[in-house]
Amino acid sequence: MSDTNAPQGYTNPNDAENNKLYAILAYIGFLFIVPLAAAPQSPFAKFHANQGLILFIVEISLSILSVIFSWIPILGFIVSILCFFGAIGCLILAILGIVNAANGKTEPLPLIGGFTLIK
Repeated sequence: MSDTNAPQGYTNPNDAENNKLYAILAYIGFLFIVPLAAAPQSPFAKFHANQGLILFIVEISLSILSVIFSWIPILGFIVSILCFFGAIGCLILAILGIVNAANGKTEPLPLIGGFTLIK
């Protein structure tokens, strides 16, 4: 049975069970690299590595945005507050991704899950 035509959220149970730890690590900062190195042939690991990479890019973008605007008195304060709430949102998305990976699911994260950088 090919996973390429499988419905969204479907995962080969053996693939998910064998690579669950790697998929969980993908949501912890730059550790999205771990599933790519440890299980390069696993669609489950690649899916979660992609989700982790997108989340990492969003986190880095929020940090850079906050630093750039921190030099502007009022606007910098507003942007910093928005970036803080964005960071809280990223933490929630990371927890959601970890829960999905631990349960063997390949469900995209809300808001950012539709992007694919790793195929």
